Amino acid sequence: MTRVLPLFRRNLADTWRGLAGWTAGILAALFLYLPLYPSIAGNGQMQDILESLPPELVQTLGYDDITSGPGYAQATFFGLIGFVLVTIAAVGWGTGAIANDEENGQLELTLAHGVTRGRLYAERTAAVLVKLLWLTLVAVAVVLVLNEPAELEIPLDGLLATATAFFGLVSLGAVAAIAVGGMTGRRSWALGAGAGIAVYGYAVNALGNQNEDLAWLHDWSPYSWAYAEDPISEGWVGLIWLIFAVAAALLVIGWLVFRRRDVAV
Repeated sequence: MTRVLPLFRRNLADTWRGLAGWTAGILAALFLYLPLYPSIAGNGQMQDILESLPPELVQTLGYDDITSGPGYAQATFFGLIGFVLVTIAAVGWGTGAIANDEENGQLELTLAHGVTRGRLYAERTAAVLVKLLWLTLVAVAVVLVLNEPAELEIPLDGLLATATAFFGLVSLGAVAAIAVGGMTGRRSWALGAGAGIAVYGYAVNALGNQNEDLAWLHDWSPYSWAYAEDPISEGWVGLIWLIFAVAAALLVIGWLVFRRRDVAV
């Protein structure tokens, strides 16, 4: 009997060690940064640091609300170190889903076993998204554990909203790599697309934070769609849904092109 989702299961089996490593990295970052909040916020040290920095730099880094528990978690993890770490994992996994195997010849061997291109694309995409969902859930669980001891006072709906935004944001980088890999079969193009959309989103958001004349740039930044309305404090607000709409569109386009083009041998 044919196994259920064989390509999905194989991808998870082949990459579980990497997933374990990234999980350990997320745990290390959270347990390093979040418990520091009471000591930093309690003695006014954080406020002194903010006042010594140029206002433009504070806005660029998203540190304007870092003296509050939710703002601290957002600025240190969800908006910076966690975003960087998980984006690196997402782009790597997304590039490996199609483009890596096509360039090294393994994709042709897989397709020779009677696997349709559409099925391969869908199952490997699902595997990448499940791994990113796992890392997001790990982050949510750790924040819940540390919320009271670290005096963060993050509301549950705010945590779930910002975690959803975080998952959508890092998934967009993975999806861009998968879609471009499916359309071109080129590892460099897939890697550039995934990394490029993450850098673009962060950079455009940073520029939009500089002054009111540039605020319109937020409308064109996936990073702003995720975080501009402060979901960790305000809950389900903003344009979080737009990230998933763009990701879905990219996946469909990549799937359609991949099904029809020649695969390099």
